Amino acid sequence: MADHSGCSASFQDGKETVDKVRMKGFSEGALPMALPVTCECGTKFDMEFFEDKCPKCNMVFGVTPCHSHDPASVKASEIDY
Repeated sequence: MADHSGCSASFQDGKETVDKVRMKGFSEGALPMALPVTCECGTKFDMEFFEDKCPKCNMVFGVTPCHSHDPASVKASEIDY
């Protein structure tokens, strides 16, 4: 049975989201479908993994598997986090 604790996505910030994805071993996993992301630097790109980076400024983004269908659940952490 899968452990879905933390599926509420009630993380304080993007670092907590990325940390959760890393802790569960999903960071390099491919998303079921790419999600459109607009970075704080203004770059638009398609997020393809549960943890991904802006191709221009290296801002790290994360989304949990439970919410990987929802672009609004993608959270920014820090540059090169």
